[in-house]
Amino acid sequence: METIVFDVGETITRDDRYWGSWADWLGVPRHTLSALVGAVVAQGRDNADALRLARPGIDVAAEYRAREAAGHGEVLDERDLYDDVFPALSRLRELGIRVVIAGNQTSRVGGLLRALGLPADLIATSGEWGVAKPHPEFFERVMDVAHAAPRETVYVGDHPANDLFPAKAAGLRTAHIRRGPWGHLWADDPEVVAVADWRIDSLTQLTTIIDD
Repeated sequence: METIVFDVGETITRDDRYWGSWADWLGVPRHTLSALVGAVVAQGRDNADALRLARPGIDVAAEYRAREAAGHGEVLDERDLYDDVFPALSRLRELGIRVVIAGNQTSRVGGLLRALGLPADLIATSGEWGVAKPHPEFFERVMDVAHAAPRETVYVGDHPANDLFPAKAAGLRTAHIRRGPWGHLWADDPEVVAVADWRIDSLTQLTTIIDD
């Protein structure tokens, strides 16, 4: 392996505060929105559908802008990172692996991630690229920044439909992480098992696959 590319939400970062802030903004109990997120995950729906269930008729994009204008926009700091992120990424770079972080996030989150000083060669988001997963063009961009052949590049993520399946279709190798609602729910799905080159519970396990 020459390059490992990481998804963001529930791979690098926890989504707890993200969904909690949405619940507070919409005026619904956090447990209620969390349960709705679980429901749409189980149904294979877009996670934004949880917001639409909590407030029927909501314009998610307009509501996002309203939150920003009211000073309740996205926040991200070290508390939102999983504990294995810094040690795993640092070790991979020590081993000569190019580390890229690329996920479906806004341009603002891209800036917040870069401000954390993560041990990565490149951090990019769908908001900055103008294309989001699972669109094939997103993974074309991933291959452009990987600086390695597809078979020497691994995409790591928790979401089968957004991460594993389109990455594999693009010719990349894949690692599915059992983390977050998507990662846990779909970990033993036969299609995930068939598509994932590796199935991991921690990012630190990636250091053992680089010679495969």
